[in-house]
Amino acid sequence: MLPLTEAALYLALAPKSNSTLTSYGAARELIAQTGNEPVPLHLRNAVTGLMKSMGYGRDYKYAHDYEGGVANQVHMPEKLKGRKVYKPGPRDKKT
Repeated sequence: MLPLTEAALYLALAPKSNSTLTSYGAARELIAQTGNEPVPLHLRNAVTGLMKSMGYGRDYKYAHDYEGGVANQVHMPEKLKGRKVYKPGPRDKKT
């Protein structure tokens, strides 16, 4: 029970931001405008030979294999490249 109490206190005392709410709204609006876009092939899990032959998972960059744990790879569907839904607020931690 102590870890749950600790987690609750940590969250209660953490700086607050509404960026989650605004990002969620922006994402819903973007989906309403653009519809369902297919998941890029490199992000799809190739669990069968057919899926592998169709290119599922090909060219995926595993972030932990790159310096700083960041792979320079776009994960957005083609039509959504460059679109942003998260905008950090003044209280959000910058990373």
